[in-house]
Amino acid sequence: MAAVSLRLGDLVWGKLGRYPPWPGKIVNPPKDLKKPRGKKCFFVKFFGTEDHAWIKVEQLKPYHAHKEEMIKINKGKRFQQAVDAVEEFLRRAKGKDQTSSHNSADDKNRRNSSEERSRPNSGDEKRKLSLSEGKVKKSMGEGKKRVSSGSSERGSKSPLKRAQEQSPRKRGRPPKDEKDLTIPESSTIKGMMAGPMAAFKWQPTVSEPVKDADPHFHHFLLSQTEKPAVCYQAITKKLKICEEETGSTSIQAADSTAVNGSITPTDKKIGFLGLGLMGSGIVSNLLKMGHTVTVWNRTAEKCDLFIQEGARLGRTPAEVVSTCDITFACVSDPKAAKDLVLGPSGVLQGIRPGKCYVDMSTVDADTVTELAQVIVSRGGRFLEAPVSGNQQLSNDGMLVILAAGDRGLYEDCSSCFQAMGKTSFFLGEVGNAAKMMLIVNMVQGSFMATIAEGLTLAQVTGQSQQTFLDILNQGQLASIFLDQKCQNILQGNFKPDFYLKYIQKDLRLAIALGDAVNHPTPMAAAANEVYKRAKALDQSDNDMSAVYRAYIH
Repeated sequence: MAAVSLRLGDLVWGKLGRYPPWPGKIVNPPKDLKKPRGKKCFFVKFFGTEDHAWIKVEQLKPYHAHKEEMIKINKGKRFQQAVDAVEEFLRRAKGKDQTSSHNSADDKNRRNSSEERSRPNSGDEKRKLSLSEGKVKKSMGEGKKRVSSGSSERGSKSPLKRAQEQSPRKRGRPPKDEKDLTIPESSTIKGMMAGPMAAFKWQPTVSEPVKDADPHFHHFLLSQTEKPAVCYQAITKKLKICEEETGSTSIQAADSTAVNGSITPTDKKIGFLGLGLMGSGIVSNLLKMGHTVTVWNRTAEKCDLFIQEGARLGRTPAEVVSTCDITFACVSDPKAAKDLVLGPSGVLQGIRPGKCYVDMSTVDADTVTELAQVIVSRGGRFLEAPVSGNQQLSNDGMLVILAAGDRGLYEDCSSCFQAMGKTSFFLGEVGNAAKMMLIVNMVQGSFMATIAEGLTLAQVTGQSQQTFLDILNQGQLASIFLDQKCQNILQGNFKPDFYLKYIQKDLRLAIALGDAVNHPTPMAAAANEVYKRAKALDQSDNDMSAVYRAYIH
């Protein structure tokens, strides 16, 4: 984007990193948030989210001049909600301006009328008011005479000058209070919050403690109190730690921003192993939040982008672990997780007392328990932390993290978890997070198969698939997941957001979990067979929604 002349209060399109341009307003930054060194930048608060960030001036464009252009290239629902929020803001601002102008005009008329009555009634004298620099002057005549006014204060200023002083502040001046910077939420967003298609949830306030029956059940609330948990470009977070009445710990963003708000990154060195669909978004957000990150990936070329963004390169998993305080890993399945730890130049070779390892892979409880044992046996600390979400949520820093194991390590990871996710749950001893994650993905995978089954049944019985989706979106099943997956199916777009082969793997592991405790899982078993059929049709590397093709072949 080309550099433009901008100032405080301007509406703009701001672009940050890989994210699309987003509508915002240039505002004053918080007093304790320093301006980055280097190129000129403005502090922008983004509409439709709780995001705010320092944006370089060359990454900004005026809102009105480029509105049509941006609307054409961005079609997402969240984007449209942001544009709606801008329009709502403009309508409210226009209403306030009209009210202020009307009041100012009335005040001016009243003052003019009062001054007219106070003037000496002389037909031989002609007077003329000049508004230059607020002084009252008289045209050429018999001499200079003072113009009488209602008070000594008014005598030094013209009526227009006084009206200007009472009108709204000029564009570009610093606001007198924080209210001037508040961007109102659009009615569209408020409606979504209340409706069945709500993509975001309202978080409890500090005065409303989270009530969990299980004393081992804790979670982080990463969104600002009484504001939607939405964020797209997270920059820095400040933490406010509160002890709830239940004894659980909540860490809230005192100055929440986009996507995730603003956090204070840990001073610990962070390592990350595995840059797949999920890992890439996680690392990107860790870097944006200011963490020091060393990366490694089996395919080294994937590291290049993150090296450019400021990450360091590790040659082997062992090297990353030995040089970092906390190392995260996110790989595809149990075999990959074991190979990463136990294989040549693996994680275990870099573990020594005090080193921390966090496995974010979705695996079975037996695998994660085995890994925990070998890590701890070397004096290391272990935490399992699989994530619920997809590539888009990973990129947005909106994952849900399920953690179990070393509680102290869990707390040490707080800034990292806030960078990558909107919520984090601590579930107790090692193995619990793996079990919970498999159950969650079992439900998700079964639901996706059912959606595909319904779409194909509608088609073969002569019903409109689009109408079927519209009906679902107006009912109790309405969700962002449902809408996005169905739209992708109808468009024939199966670009992976969550690999089909991985959801099938999770179904298989969930069924095994049920077998281990003699619990029936017939729905999951039926769904698993459909995914296996889709894999046989060469759909493994497509999105999970490609299970649809198992019904049409």
